[in-house]
Amino acid sequence: MSGRTVLTIVLAAGEGTRMRSSTPKVLHPVAGQSLLAHVLSGAPEGPDTALAVVIGPDQRVVADEATRHRADAETFVQRDRKGTAHAVLAARAALARGADHLIIAFGDTPLISAKTFERLRAALNEGATLAVLGFRAADPSGYGRLLVESGRLVAIREEADATPAEREVRLCNAGVMAFDGRKALSILERIGNANSKGEYYLTDAVTIVRDLGLEALVIETSEDEVRGINTKAQLAEAESVMQARLRNAAMEAGVTLVAPETIFLAADTSFGKDVTIEPFVVIGPGVSIADGAVIHSFSHVVQTSIGKNASVGPYARLRPGTSLGEGARIGNFVETKAATLEAGVKVNHLSYVGDAHVGASSNIGAGTITCNYDGFSKHRTEIGAGAFIGTNSSLVAPVKIGKGAYIGSGSVITRDVPDDAMAVERSQQTNREGGATRYRELKTRDKRPKGG
Repeated sequence: MSGRTVLTIVLAAGEGTRMRSSTPKVLHPVAGQSLLAHVLSGAPEGPDTALAVVIGPDQRVVADEATRHRADAETFVQRDRKGTAHAVLAARAALARGADHLIIAFGDTPLISAKTFERLRAALNEGATLAVLGFRAADPSGYGRLLVESGRLVAIREEADATPAEREVRLCNAGVMAFDGRKALSILERIGNANSKGEYYLTDAVTIVRDLGLEALVIETSEDEVRGINTKAQLAEAESVMQARLRNAAMEAGVTLVAPETIFLAADTSFGKDVTIEPFVVIGPGVSIADGAVIHSFSHVVQTSIGKNASVGPYARLRPGTSLGEGARIGNFVETKAATLEAGVKVNHLSYVGDAHVGASSNIGAGTITCNYDGFSKHRTEIGAGAFIGTNSSLVAPVKIGKGAYIGSGSVITRDVPDDAMAVERSQQTNREGGATRYRELKTRDKRPKGG
């Protein structure tokens, strides 16, 4: 919204004890990104924006995650847990700088979208002082109810305090709010703690706004979008919703998902045109797949760039740092890691290529291993363009195989091979005439019953 400044405060100080995990709640992943990262990616971003993240004590890892995804994020610590309004005021310094709009969001709602934040801001532009995000719950039990009269929000009633008639209301509070930034701090400072827990609740802002003769209203969204995560079961539910979104978006963009319900994507997966993904494929973070590529069944891909018309799998594992050139072929039971395979490279069967660079149009035979680890350090293998690596070869790094070189099957290569050279490293074969017959006779004699 051009010309309007906005401060977004994301509350991420919750301990998440119901997750039964030592990992802070907001760092649990959905579609390969933390809950917090999803929220931050939807928050307003640009020259007229500011972002504050409220964390708990001793949660440096949460602060690091925030700045990793948004370099402009400023973190504040809520040292005492005294309610949601108290958490917001932990970022008082950011509030005091002033902004036209204030958005308050939660770090455990990964499905919320940038479009929804914009809808909240649009309500402020139309004159509202406070816009509260609501949803119509299939089962409203446990949620605060949004009480609306003549199109205006008059109160948020917690279920324990609601009358029987109010409990019939299905419009529920999602927690997310947007304030007129010029009035926000004074409203927040008016919130008291006259309740059974002695805490300061954001929901009391509605009554304060109404008492001041100002306007509060509700912006509705879907229940899925505002799912909060408090348990591992809810984390799994959010994953399911996110995967459905990602699959639909991919198919709308022209990707062929042969059996969508069996394919798992990451939030940052990018696709070119005419990509095909077969059943039971898992794509983790940091993957880009170019035009015409095919990912065959039962493959697992993470932090990998896949070039045009490349073919991967079935049963392939591409680990971080893999880059496949145009038309490269990775076959069944092949694993790669920190490896660049240029255009036309073929690794069709049962091989490991790690810490390596493979030149264009090279062929890596079945059972080839780049022996990259000596027990202390990793070492690189360099294979030139057009090289042929025979079946069941071991390339002991650091080693260089020249352009057009040929490695005989079963070789263990420990020294560099020049361009267009042939390298064969085997023990000399010996044939013993009649040896097989004598061996069988010996073994048969050993099995005869002993007399006695």
